[in-house]
Amino acid sequence: MVSVLFVCVHNAGRSQMAQGFMQQLASDRIEVRSAGTAPADSINPAVVQAMQEKDIDLSANSPKVLEDQTVRDSDYVITMGCGDECPFYPGKTYLDWALDDPAGQGIESIRPIRDEIEHKVRELLAEIEKKHF
Repeated sequence: MVSVLFVCVHNAGRSQMAQGFMQQLASDRIEVRSAGTAPADSINPAVVQAMQEKDIDLSANSPKVLEDQTVRDSDYVITMGCGDECPFYPGKTYLDWALDDPAGQGIESIRPIRDEIEHKVRELLAEIEKKHF
């Protein structure tokens, strides 16, 4: 099974949204995880609200710390603003998505970030499907 890991700093916004979209769109065909290099205590409530507008419930999710083994176990590693904090292993597909950070933002500012993430996840899923299915 193809595995995708989304990584941001706090695992409280961008990577959680990306994970939610990929899980919704790919169903059980792709293993999807997210993590943060410096995880927050909880997911940004405005992010949860923005994703509920897309019928994706993140309310039970919690931020997770990025572990070396998680990167090793992933085929695709998508980073979002965490710079060089993510370990690099040959044979993985690494992508860095330049996205605004939703931390401290209200829902009006988060919606465009959410929509950009959805677009990027759809593009990534199409690439994975073309290559692996």
